[in-house]
Amino acid sequence: MIKVLPRQRHCVSQPMPISLLPGLLAIVGLAGCVSSPEYHAAPQTRATSTFAPRPDERQCLAKLSQSQANFTPLPDHYFGTGCSTIGTVRLAWLRGDEARLQLANLGPVTCTLATAMEGWARYGVDHAARLTLGSPLVRIDTFGSYNCRNVAGSDHRSAHATANAVDIAAFVLADGRRITVKGDWSGDNPTTRLFLRQIRTSACRRFGVVLSPDYNAAHQDHFHLEVGAPYPVCH
Repeated sequence: MIKVLPRQRHCVSQPMPISLLPGLLAIVGLAGCVSSPEYHAAPQTRATSTFAPRPDERQCLAKLSQSQANFTPLPDHYFGTGCSTIGTVRLAWLRGDEARLQLANLGPVTCTLATAMEGWARYGVDHAARLTLGSPLVRIDTFGSYNCRNVAGSDHRSAHATANAVDIAAFVLADGRRITVKGDWSGDNPTTRLFLRQIRTSACRRFGVVLSPDYNAAHQDHFHLEVGAPYPVCH
């Protein structure tokens, strides 16, 4: 049985000054398991949960709040064997230039991953959609985030096992088009192919690890975006 220390929850839709955040951060985190084709699942085990407020987390939540993203801090969960959701949030939507950017099928993500996603979605994907495809972004479809599993073919935990990675499947535009990694990366439309490569390049500026269909067949239908890696990888 997982023991969790409760924490106040707060859903942010307007910028919040840093001075208000310590009251939010009494105690954090969450669990959840989201499937994705990239890694082999590994069994979870029970563990107890503790939390001590960290300055870096307060700073991260302040930055995320200032972006006007709508999010809820989650209680910390430790699952043992290298799996945990520590310092995570649940993102409801991100702010776009003109409208909210919705997120589909996204589980808990670390605050660091959430801030990277916010900047990439707004300044990378939305801008590229407007300039290259002529229509703003309204939704990002994902294959999920947290999942207690190993990197395929290894005994090393995936970044998904600590909610430090998300798999991106598709992008929905205001004009109704849905651009998928699987169908459009090598599709017949050169403009759509250009768009996907533009946003892959912009992701490499914000995430430590970015894996696309150019990396291997396991990524033929999604972008793997990861933070906290010891060295950058961009494929």
